[in-house]
Amino acid sequence: MTKKRLIIISGFILALGVVGYLLIGRTLWGSNVKFSEDSKAIFIPTDASFDDLMQIMTDSSILKSNASFLTVAKLMKYKKPKAGRYLIKKNQSNREIITKLRSGDQDPHKIVVNNIRTIHDLAGKASRYFETDSLTFLQYLTDVNTASSFGFTNEDFLTMFIPNTYEMFWTTTPDKFVTRMKKEYDGFWDDEKLEKIKKHNLDKTQAYIVASIVEKESNYDPERPAIAGVYLNRLKAGEKLQADPTVVFATGEFTLQRVLFSHLKIDSPYNTYMYSGLPPGPICMPSVSSLNAVINAEDHEYMFFCAKPDNSGIHAFARDYDEHQKNAAAFSAWLNSLNIK
Repeated sequence: MTKKRLIIISGFILALGVVGYLLIGRTLWGSNVKFSEDSKAIFIPTDASFDDLMQIMTDSSILKSNASFLTVAKLMKYKKPKAGRYLIKKNQSNREIITKLRSGDQDPHKIVVNNIRTIHDLAGKASRYFETDSLTFLQYLTDVNTASSFGFTNEDFLTMFIPNTYEMFWTTTPDKFVTRMKKEYDGFWDDEKLEKIKKHNLDKTQAYIVASIVEKESNYDPERPAIAGVYLNRLKAGEKLQADPTVVFATGEFTLQRVLFSHLKIDSPYNTYMYSGLPPGPICMPSVSSLNAVINAEDHEYMFFCAKPDNSGIHAFARDYDEHQKNAAAFSAWLNSLNIK
């Protein structure tokens, strides 16, 4: 073999080696994500093994090549996943994915806390956002020691939860969730708000309970401060609140459309037709709109209100019982015409 021919063969082998190296390098260190979206979330449970991670990756259709990921994981000595919710972004390489997962740099997600009826509902809704199951959440939230440790009773514990959208990690435990909610609660009730409710002779818990009733009385934000004013007037005068939503809560039939005289006889501390003052706890988690309606309640002389017979959801207000009876009769007749029982 001539020297020239040897050089040509050697060059060809070298070229093949370079091409092979580049191809292998591109496979190992280039993008290994096969989805087209900007990102995809994967959820790695506590105590998950590396095999569990690979199954999660497969089920979520994350990787183009499991083999290249396994090779890079071995080179990077990545063996034990850390629990969490991780956003894998398009065009990420094996190295970038592994670096993120190994560091435990999980991504928070938005937790929507609203439209809650009871602490049981809160447990169910919270568990949708976290690794912890709903039963464990419920056991923690309903434990009398939990409520008391934050300065509440089981009846009024829900008043500590301010509706909003929060960012938290998927691995957030029930105790850390509640601790975060206490921090948000303390931040919501600033000095200005506390001074305002003090003028209404309310504390934070009482204001929240009134707001929960206002929430269920009206979906029309502009009139909520007026409704709050009615209840504050009745409390000040020592009159029973006679709030239909509290009776609905007492029945446990939350879809009840019409409160009848038979419902008013239910012996429950939540029946404000039977018992004076506020019920022992909120009848729902009120919106911030309703909370602000109580904080900034209208100063007026109305003692009654009744829905208008026009399906508008707006109420007619009255200063005395005779005027209120006329409004109530009109509304009752309208319900009868619609055959709502």
